[in-house]
Amino acid sequence: MKRKYASHLAQRSCVSPWRAPLIRFVGALALLALLAESVGGQKRLSAAEAKNHLGETATVCGKVASTKYAASTRGQPTFLNLDKPYPDQIFTVLIWGNHRSKFGRPEVDYKDKQICVSGRILNYRGVPEIVADDPGQIHSE
Repeated sequence: MKRKYASHLAQRSCVSPWRAPLIRFVGALALLALLAESVGGQKRLSAAEAKNHLGETATVCGKVASTKYAASTRGQPTFLNLDKPYPDQIFTVLIWGNHRSKFGRPEVDYKDKQICVSGRILNYRGVPEIVADDPGQIHSE
């Protein structure tokens, strides 16, 4: 009796019996798209755009215009300056000496190459930067 009554209601209502599964399917697709965006869909920015995204996690791309390995400076930093050379750099990738061995010779390997670096965009004396401590953060284009 219950089946007949449910069937009768489905026939009388203007809602098709396949509508609920379709709505669930479309909702699942939307959720998957949202998850894909949040997992792999970091913002992709040019070196010039990075200054407007301080504190955000993003991927910044540009050409390595100058490099410097400051071996005698405290922390032994390596600087990769994108799009414009030092002292007019508009974005810097910083690799501290304690992580340098993971990168090989970044000041040589990345010089004059188009790269993208992913991480949190910080501000150092008015210049946006990302500190890279893993080679997976940087890839050549």
